[in-house]
This record gives sequence, C-alpha cells and structure tokens, in this order.
Amino acid sequence: MAKITGIKCIRTRRNGSWTIVKVTTDQDGLYGIGSASDVYNPEAIVQVIEQLLAPILIGRDAANIEDLWNTMNLSGYWRNGALMLTAIGGIDMALWDIKGKEAGLPVYQLLGGASRSAVACYGHAGGRDIAELREDVQRFVEEGYTVVRCQLGGYGGGGFLSASEAKLPDNAWKTDAVFDEHAYLSSIPKMFEQLRVTFGTEVQFTHDVHEHLSPIIAIQLAKRLEPYGLFYLEDVLPPEQIGWYRQLRQQSATAQAVGELFVNPQEWTELIKERLIDFIRVRVSKVGGISACRKIAALSEAFGVRTAWQEGGENDPVNQAASVHLDMAVWNFGIQEINHFKPEELDAFPGHIVRKGGYLYPSNKPGLGIDLDESKAELLVGDGWKRVNYHNPYTLDRKADGTLVRP
Repeated sequence: MAKITGIKCIRTRRNGSWTIVKVTTDQDGLYGIGSASDVYNPEAIVQVIEQLLAPILIGRDAANIEDLWNTMNLSGYWRNGALMLTAIGGIDMALWDIKGKEAGLPVYQLLGGASRSAVACYGHAGGRDIAELREDVQRFVEEGYTVVRCQLGGYGGGGFLSASEAKLPDNAWKTDAVFDEHAYLSSIPKMFEQLRVTFGTEVQFTHDVHEHLSPIIAIQLAKRLEPYGLFYLEDVLPPEQIGWYRQLRQQSATAQAVGELFVNPQEWTELIKERLIDFIRVRVSKVGGISACRKIAALSEAFGVRTAWQEGGENDPVNQAASVHLDMAVWNFGIQEINHFKPEELDAFPGHIVRKGGYLYPSNKPGLGIDLDESKAELLVGDGWKRVNYHNPYTLDRKADGTLVRP
C-alpha cells in the first residue's frame, strides 16, 4: 500500500488562478494530481489544504479513498461549504489518479468501465445580436457539434438596457449595466424563434439564465421557450429559490439543468428524488471530487436525471479530465460542458483531454491520464501574479434602482 508523504498546491495560469493539488507517496515516482481551482478564493483553498488537510493525511494509506474523504469532510467540524469541498475535491481526484496508476488502468475503468465510446459535448455560441449569434452557432455546427449553448452576449444578455431605456432614478448608483428581467423575458424567446428558422430542429440548443430572474419570471420564460424544444434551460433559479422548481415542473415541459452553484447535498437531493430537474450540473471539484460525483450520478440514475458536469471558462484541464472519466463510466451521462484552453496551457498538461468535433476523448493512460509539467506551469503564471495582492471578485449586475442581481 502506498502511503501519502506530501501534499502541495501548485498555482498556475495567468494571475495564478488555477490551483493544482499534487499528492506524493512513498512509492518511487507514484503521485497524483487534482483540481482545487477557485478563481475568486484561490488562496483560501490553499490554506485549507496546507494547514488543515495535509497534516491529517500524511502517513495514511492512499488507497482508502472513501475513508480519507470522510475524514477530510469532518475534519473542520462545519461541512458542506464551497471552500472545504473544493480542497477535498482536489485531493480526492489526486487519490483516484494514484489508484488508477497503481492498477495500471484509467480511472473510468475503476468506476465500472466504459459506457460509451466518447463523450458528447456542447459548444458556447454568443453574439452581440442575432446576426453574430447565427454566425457563431454555424461555426460550431460546421465543427461537428450537435448541441450548442446560445447567449446574446454575456450572462443576462438580452436583458440589459441603456440608462435612458432603464429610466434610472435621479440618485442612481453608478453601474456598468442595467438588467431588466422583463426585457430578457421578451428577447430570449425571440432569439430562439429566429435560430429555429435558420437551423431547424437538427441542432439542439441550451441557454444559461445564470440565475438572473425572479421565480415567477423564470417560470414564464420556461413556458415561452417550450415551442423551441431546448435541450435544456440552465440555472433558471438561484439556489435560494429551488423550492420553485415544483411549480416550474407543473407548468412547463422545458428541460431543466441546475447545480452550478450547488455544494450541499440538500440542494440537489430533493430536486432529483422528486424528478423536478432533468440534468444535474454540479462542478466535480466543487462538491468534493470524483467520490462525491459518482454518488450523485447513482442517485440521479435511479430517478431518471442525467449528468452535465459544469466546467466554466475559468476552470482547468485537470477538473475537465475528472469530469470526462465520470462521463465515460456513468450510464446516465447527458452532455459535457467544454473549455477552450490556449496551446501553451495544454502544453503544460500532457495527457490532457482531446476534443474532436463535438466529442471529448480521454488519453486512456493509467489514472486520470493527465500530468502537470511544473516548469511549464510556472511559466504560465509569468510576472502577473503576486500572492499578497490577488483580488478577483465576481462581477455583479444591478437593476435600475440599484438592486443586485443574484448569480
């Protein structure tokens, strides 16, 4: 049995926003890597790993993943928080990577073997207007994608108004964008109507609301989108309002995907058990890694819910690899979100996931099949990141009266 001898965090990408966990063992050359990236709180997660979790795990058998996961989860007493679970998720991935290397098998083989030959993924199309969006959708279709996410600009696009259109109060707070949910409710169905005219029904569409709407407007949007047969509507409600999914399901047949902000099992368990959603979209690292997600997938399978693990543009190639290994193994896989990485970023992660057309392929090397070239990872950071002054809060939108819009 290999014993854990060290756990370290390696910051990489521009501004150090990726955190890769490396777990070393007493077996010569045997180590594993995992993703503990959080673009908004990277240093906090590093501290959790280095100060709390690493001292607990060093000297323990790396093979006992389930026991180690629960030991980590209970070690801070308070649990199911985003920072702790991200730290656990990074270590958990690394332990599965080690187990696969010891067995000489890809991780998906340890999870039961392949349920499919490749992993279908969807493209992210966007445009400032419908003409630009059509062009971007066409680009993805020509590349071989059969499912494309469609957005008018960024999140909430189609719902932003100019100052004159928004009729701001005399003492309006300074804001770069004014979001109006009624404008959004009007523009998004029109967007899909025009896309269906252009592309017919052969291309499947998704759309990310990013929790911008009040519950009743979210239900109205889902109803108005029914004629356009979306593959799914994503995160139409924030975690604080998941109780509204019961009313939404009663009133609309638009498929629902949710979970990008979920970390607590109480957020997804009832939604799955009551069959109120169609796709679960948690990020693998954010809910505690492969160990947690294989259980979420098993629960979902029993109730007819499919997986669509969340990635996001700020995420790293290691989390993508963990997602794809789960996708290969679980029967109730639905679709995988993609990331686009720069060539020099991929060069720092040999064995990374490969995309061809609308499919993703693991390397089939033992473990996660992906490695980290630490010298190249250091070069990715460059001179732009200093540990003491990292500050990157999430950018928020406001309504005309200044009220914050919850993402």
